[in-house]
Amino acid sequence: MNLVPGVDMSTGSLGQGLSVACGMAKGAKFLGKSFRTYALMGDGEIEEGQIWEAAMFAAHYKLDNLCAIVDLNGLQIDGPTAVVMNSAPVDEKFKSFGFEVITVNGGDFDDLEKAFDFFHKNIGSGKPTAILMKTLKGQGVSYMEGQVGWHGKAPNDAEYEQGINATL
Repeated sequence: MNLVPGVDMSTGSLGQGLSVACGMAKGAKFLGKSFRTYALMGDGEIEEGQIWEAAMFAAHYKLDNLCAIVDLNGLQIDGPTAVVMNSAPVDEKFKSFGFEVITVNGGDFDDLEKAFDFFHKNIGSGKPTAILMKTLKGQGVSYMEGQVGWHGKAPNDAEYEQGINATL
């Protein structure tokens, strides 16, 4: 967070990021500032109760300057999300908490641009936005695609070279 401009906090799998983002978005509104706040989460992370408490807070305080982005690749460190703790249907959950929800192909830049354009135009609506990105873990690198084992593991030198060459 100290090396990338605009990244004010990096959290982890415990679901604290959305709560912090809510505080930042609420603070901006309180101070009359026009900046937007983004929180990026994984589908394993949203199994934490703190995520849903933060979502309730965001809707209650009409944090339309908040964008929750969820990477839906169906995998988490312990296995498939559907087996470990099924969070589906994620779109309906966020809608029920008062969010505008957009589901996109997370590997399609045009889809992503449209989703972020929607969020930017949604400011003033009184509703936070959730962008749900359907992705494939390790996309483009055959030995990594859809493999849960690459969740927290770095490739060795040979695997790195193979992966780089596959994506060029």
